[in-house]
Amino acid sequence: MNIIETKMLTKYYGKSRGIIDINMTVKAGDFYGFVGPNGAGKSTTIRTLLGLINPSRGEASVLGLNCSKDRNQILRRIGYMPSESRFYEQLRVEEIIELSAKLHNRDCRLEAERLCGRFSIDKKKRIEELSLGNRKKVSIVCAMQHKPELLILDEATSGLDPLMQKEFFLLLHELRQEGATILMSSHFLPEIQNNCSRVGIVKEGRLIAENNIEIFSQNAIKNILINGVEKLPEISGISNVIAENGGIQFVFQGNLKQLLLALGQTDLTDIRITEPSLEDIILNFYEKEARV
Repeated sequence: MNIIETKMLTKYYGKSRGIIDINMTVKAGDFYGFVGPNGAGKSTTIRTLLGLINPSRGEASVLGLNCSKDRNQILRRIGYMPSESRFYEQLRVEEIIELSAKLHNRDCRLEAERLCGRFSIDKKKRIEELSLGNRKKVSIVCAMQHKPELLILDEATSGLDPLMQKEFFLLLHELRQEGATILMSSHFLPEIQNNCSRVGIVKEGRLIAENNIEIFSQNAIKNILINGVEKLPEISGISNVIAENGGIQFVFQGNLKQLLLALGQTDLTDIRITEPSLEDIILNFYEKEARV
């Protein structure tokens, strides 16, 4: 079952580009990482899914419901964490949490109490007294206390210290095991690589790649360092060549066997091949798009 599905989803702000022809699918049980630089279109896509803005053209559905026509039904069944947590400053934490539960028409007192204890939240403090990190923890409770079917997280870990980030992802994996689906946008690629099952890469408003994270790794580039070679053989797929400290470092994408055969004809004395990080993979996608 597709929990999120968009077809040619497009949004313009006047003449300015928001997103263009986004075809994205998030299946039930996915932990979907939505990756791209600032201004790429991640937040515009998320706001359209939430029904906060209407598309210029195309379609978007969440939980089988139309994002524009069925917004209220969708919002009751999902949990959303924005990149910035903003609440009524004069209210106490417990009042904000109670208000959020009422918006979902649920009695969430037991789960809210459990989450507040887990994240060491002082419910008696006023919002204006809280640090950025503690506001973000209140946002976690508001988004998760009603045990939503779908979590939409927009740069959700900004402001959390490393210990709370670890606890946050532990909680996400527990919710996923209970049947929840997660869509998370992030600039911090290691957290995508370490937690997500599928990844979508967006650039300049367009989704340029979407696949299981294992597929990205299997089809990915390799980082290679060699010694004893003064000049690389002429073979396609070599880029980002750096010669230093008596060795040559480069990025390779292609048939590794052909590369090794070509290097076998040189005076090669040592070779080291390492898997790229998700950051390397995404940068490679951006570079290929720029060359097209």
